[in-house]
Amino acid sequence: MLEEDGNVIVLLGPNILSIEHAIEDANLVHTSTEMVKIDLRQGTVVRYPLTDVNLEFTMINTAFVGRKNRYVYAAIGDPMPKMSGVVKFDISLSKDSGRDFVVASRSFGPSCFAGEPIFIPRLPGNPNTSEDDGYLVVYVHNEITGESRFLVMDAKSPELDIVAIVQLPHRVPYGLHGFFVPQRDLKKL
Repeated sequence: MLEEDGNVIVLLGPNILSIEHAIEDANLVHTSTEMVKIDLRQGTVVRYPLTDVNLEFTMINTAFVGRKNRYVYAAIGDPMPKMSGVVKFDISLSKDSGRDFVVASRSFGPSCFAGEPIFIPRLPGNPNTSEDDGYLVVYVHNEITGESRFLVMDAKSPELDIVAIVQLPHRVPYGLHGFFVPQRDLKKL
């Protein structure tokens, strides 16, 4: 996305450290989410991590793809490659503020791990709603009880409050990728 003056491109992306260990021991891999600023006028590139937390599967409200946005959601990899929770970043915060960019988080509990979190707008297609007005959904598996659940979290709340839980009859594998398609768009297929 371009910043206000149109001369700075801002990107968020993963930086996978120690990728050479991914096959032998995934615990040695650290995935950092970084902000990269490319100043077209000055010809400079600056990058810095948004947090020290091991993160994967970043997601934004897809209505903001290619536009200036403020919120990013990601899964917490602890231990890698398992996802033990989710976080919400506010990328409008300055790295010089001394604050972490994480403004909300939710842990799934002991021995509970999930796949990719997906953002679903509360009112898809409504331009008058705020960027974080919606839900984060994710499949969570409890490795002790063997139970699997589909969690629906309030993406706007400071603790990503759970607003619905659906018990699943079967386990959904970790790493399942997906996306949300509004019903009006399904009808077009």
